[in-house]
Amino acid sequence: MSTDVMPSSQRHVEPADHVSTTRAATYLVPLGRLLFALIFLQAVPMHFTSQGIAYAAQAGVPLANVLVPLSGILALVGGLSVAFGFRARIGALLLILFLVPVTLTMHAFWAVPTTELARMQMVMFMKNLSILGGALLLAYFGAGPISIDAQRGHY
Repeated sequence: MSTDVMPSSQRHVEPADHVSTTRAATYLVPLGRLLFALIFLQAVPMHFTSQGIAYAAQAGVPLANVLVPLSGILALVGGLSVAFGFRARIGALLLILFLVPVTLTMHAFWAVPTTELARMQMVMFMKNLSILGGALLLAYFGAGPISIDAQRGHY
């Protein structure tokens, strides 16, 4: 056995076709950010309606008339930040700040009396956990190479 063989954990492997990888990133990175942000951006208007506020109040959100519009602002600013890749780490943190209380209050499947509703709330809870995972990745890694942050050198 040769002693000059580098362990696999220390090897760096370049992509087979760096040019096509870079070209794919040109489209995939901003598309991924936009698709991620859309769920937040499309929900923003409901946070400023009496129906949206009443729904949250019925679900047990305290001070719904204040907290629901505030959560709409978090979703709007965080969503736009991520979509455009402008201070995306901060935007992701805003989305995390949005997701944690919303997930725990609006999708509390353990507190729903009927099995069918509990199952639906569990799906929504798990969806939010998945989105939370994506937000944590964005908070750590940032917007990526095709973003306003990258142009500013804050990648």
